[in-house]
Amino acid sequence: EVQLQASGGGLVQPGGSLRLSCAASGFAFSRYAMGWARQRPGQGPEWVSSINSAEDSAKYADFVKGRFIISRDNAENTLYLQMNDLEPEDTAVYVCTKGVGSWVVPGTSALSHDYDYWGQGTLVTVSS
Repeated sequence: EVQLQASGGGLVQPGGSLRLSCAASGFAFSRYAMGWARQRPGQGPEWVSSINSAEDSAKYADFVKGRFIISRDNAENTLYLQMNDLEPEDTAVYVCTKGVGSWVVPGTSALSHDYDYWGQGTLVTVSS
């Protein structure tokens, strides 16, 4: 059974940082691209970032470029999202998701057919 358990969310002030983790199990983690998506209050899911299985290619949504860094540890079956310079608009539930292949497929439109498993998410609240 595929399981994706995100953690690391919490309350942070604007300009602060958080590091999210996603512990994966039940599949060959190192063979698949992984991604992060988020859902802000009252809005639909939006893609944030993805990284390929080999850890050498990553893509980011324009609204997080230069602030967030995605990484993975294939030996530990763990995905990470380092979030810096957080803004109130980043308040959302962040979810990790498994790609259907090893390559990165960016964009919110890809979420419905290029990612096949989703975790429960972790809440990030950016507020002073």
